[in-house]
This record gives sequence, structure tokens and C-alpha cells, in this order.
Amino acid sequence: MKRQIAILGSTGSIGTQALEVIEEHADLYEVYCLTANNKVELLAEQAHKFKPAAIVIANEQRYDELKRLMGDMPDVKIYAGARALDEIVEAGPIDMVLTAMVGFAGLSPTIHAIKARKTICLANKETLVVAGELICRLTLENHVSILPVDSEHSAIFQSLVGEDQNPIDKILLTASGGPFRLKSMDEIAHVTKADALRHPTWDMGAKITIDSASMMNKGFEVIEAKWLFGVEAGQIQVLVHPQSIVHSAVQFQDGSVKAQLGVPDMRLPIQYAFSFPNRLPLSGKRLDLFATQRLEFFEPDLKKFRCLAMAYEAIRQGGNMPCIVNAANEVVNRAFLEDRCRFLQMGDIIEQTMQRATFIQQPTYEDYLQSDAEARRIAGALLSK
Repeated sequence: MKRQIAILGSTGSIGTQALEVIEEHADLYEVYCLTANNKVELLAEQAHKFKPAAIVIANEQRYDELKRLMGDMPDVKIYAGARALDEIVEAGPIDMVLTAMVGFAGLSPTIHAIKARKTICLANKETLVVAGELICRLTLENHVSILPVDSEHSAIFQSLVGEDQNPIDKILLTASGGPFRLKSMDEIAHVTKADALRHPTWDMGAKITIDSASMMNKGFEVIEAKWLFGVEAGQIQVLVHPQSIVHSAVQFQDGSVKAQLGVPDMRLPIQYAFSFPNRLPLSGKRLDLFATQRLEFFEPDLKKFRCLAMAYEAIRQGGNMPCIVNAANEVVNRAFLEDRCRFLQMGDIIEQTMQRATFIQQPTYEDYLQSDAEARRIAGALLSK
């Protein structure tokens, strides 16, 4: 039987590429549910093409519009709101849930999917950034697998296949360096939104592209790797690799290093999560090592990219501090995209929010919700000064 897949965030970059994978392997996979936040036109277009059992629009104000667009498909159930997201992932027929929503909003439906014992294909890194300890405990209690979809974490995961009994010495987490890798601090102080959105390698959504430019995205990936692979932050080394060919690597205690290489194509890690432990054919460009002139690796400049340093500090403090950092980052990221915040000001506000928000060493789920709200209030107030 075809595996039934729910895609949370089907209209985003990961979601649309996941649908390409499903279309290429229509004999193996079927879409059970599609969800979006605001893009009703694209969601309706996807629903007409893939004919899921249900669709959900998170923004309840767009429900009537979606209803009209879906008027010719009465068999597709239509829901709206955050509660509907939590409930749809619990549906009995679903085998896998691809969590491709962006931000803190992905936490609650992921928890509901885990409790419903669905396999999680994780693209929403904030889930582990915010509540890594809680998520890991829930996966153990419910015997649920988390299969990473981020290209870097998929590369680490692939490098660890067959190495179950071999301790990890170090994880080598690669980063493109973003569009500002070669700019001075003075130059970065004057960059614009348009500058930051011109990523040299990857085609991603606006929020993640800005996080990549500040290297906060890489900081979040460090936190995510800690929980996914059971290592300490000191065992995770970030390497700036502008060519984005080595997607990440693992060093073992005998000094050997295993890496996963490939062209920058998110369909590969998406498909591997769907098909694990099997590798399926995938159309597209292949890596040509003869055409690859060089593979370079540099140490990140933590003074220039403070957000990466703050992510390491959040890991060191533990507790709800990563949740605080994530909330503040979501606020300033949106402000920068709306021209209400300068690029370097984002780091200043995140740091001040870390200093002012209430620290909780052993947070509960309710604590995470309160910490997220408090950090957003603090960051918002700092922005308005």
C-alpha cells in the first residue's frame, strides 16, 4: 500500500519540493493532508492536483476564500486554525508527517503527531531548538522515529548509517556562509533586505534566507544536531563551506571522517527521509567532481556573525534559553523583512532579550509557551525604542 503523508507547510519551499518527490514516486506515496498558513491559492492548486483527503489553512480568516476555491472538490475536507493542525496529524491513515512549517508554530502539531505515533520527517528545526529535551523524551515514550530533512542533518544521518556502535568524536556541520561572508563589519552595517535575500547557493523562504545571512540558521542547526544525534555542543564544529557540496560530515574516534556530498537539491534529503533505509531513483543534476574546481572550508567569524555565538551560549545555558533566542529571532527577522530593523540590530535585540527574559532551568511545555510569549514581548518593546 502507498504510504500516506501529511505535509505541514505544503506551500513553502520544502513542502513544494516534497510534492515533487511524491509526484515522481506516485506508486509509493500519497498525500493525505496539505496545510498552509496564508497561501490559499497555492494550497487550493495543490489540492486540485494531489487530491488529499483534507486540507488545513492555519489563518482562519482565509477559510471562506479557500472554501470558494475548493467548491468543485466536495470530497476534500477543509479545516482552519491552529487546533485543526493539531488534530489532522492524528488521523488514523497517516503514516508520516513532514513538518515543513516555519517557526515556533510547528511545535504543537509535531508534538501531537508524535503522541499519535506518526513517523516524523523533520524540517521544522525550531521544534528541537525550542523544546529538544521534551521532544526527545516524547519520541522515546511513543517509540517514534525522527528522520531529519535539513540537508546538513540528513547528511549527518546518512553518514551514521551502519555506525550504530561507533561513538561520534565530532560532527562537522557545514555552512555556505551566506551572502555576507566576505563583507566587513562596516559593510554589513549597511546591508539591505534585498542584499540579505540573495543567498549564493540555496533557494529558500524569506525567513530562513535571512537567518542564513545572519548565521542564526546555523546556530539553530547546532542546537538541532545536539538533540538529534546525542552529542554535546563542544562536539559540533561549524565549517564555512561556500561551495555547498559537502553537506556535513562525522568524525569518529579513530580519526576517520564520513561525509555526504551532492548538488544543492533539497529533494534528496526529503526523499531519503520518506524512503529510509532505501534509496530511490531521483531525477535531476548529478554531482560532477571534475567540474568542482575546489572544496574550501573556513572557520566562521563569531564576532561578525554574533547570532551563531549566541546560539552556542543558549546551548551552554540550556533550559528555556534556546526558546527565548528563537522567539526573539522570529520577531527581529520579521522586523528586518518589514524594514523596521537594521541587520546588525537583530543581534543586539536578541542578546538583550536573552538578558531580560525569565530563565527556567527545567521548563515544561507550558513554560515554553510562556517563555515564547515573554521573549516576543521583550523583543517587540526593544524594537519600538
